[in-house]
Amino acid sequence: MTSARWSKDRVLHCTNNVTQGGGMSDATFTFRVNDELKSEFSKAARSRDRSSAQLLRDFMREYVQQQERLAEHDSWFREQVKQGLDSANAGNLVPAGDVEAKFAARRALTQRNIDKQR
Repeated sequence: MTSARWSKDRVLHCTNNVTQGGGMSDATFTFRVNDELKSEFSKAARSRDRSSAQLLRDFMREYVQQQERLAEHDSWFREQVKQGLDSANAGNLVPAGDVEAKFAARRALTQRNIDKQR
């Protein structure tokens, strides 16, 4: 269960009850926000029939998931780079002239298709 309350000095106190093997434990986040942000955030939460605490919990989950996706992508990308470097180091290379010739032909074909459409 998550709850949130605003104190008089505009500090949002969030308490998150988390189960540990089925039992509850508490984690509390406290941070300051200005009046305008508090008001706008509360208004936005109400417009979605959500409490501030529910939205904060949702945002925290989204952020954690986003970071996990970024870490997975980073790991995948690093593996792709490693495979490419290993392949190049093993001599699996294409001469620059071959690449230039292939793409010159592709550019020429594209230009012919453009000219036909005119």
